[in-house]
Amino acid sequence: MKVIPNAKKAEVIEEKDFYKVKVNAPAIEGKANKAVIKSLADYFKIKPKQISIIKGEKNSLKTIAILL
Repeated sequence: MKVIPNAKKAEVIEEKDFYKVKVNAPAIEGKANKAVIKSLADYFKIKPKQISIIKGEKNSLKTIAILL
């Protein structure tokens, strides 16, 4: 998954092999990561507690886990 912080419009875009998540929050102090989790939770219609970042907390490329 690729994260784009400081975007004008927050959205989740499904690409061919991955997801691109645009968030309004800056990549400072974990704000973008929290916004990514919230955006994905809204997109998949699940609770934010069911999503965790496995790899890439300080990188724009992230691996996430979704618990159903």
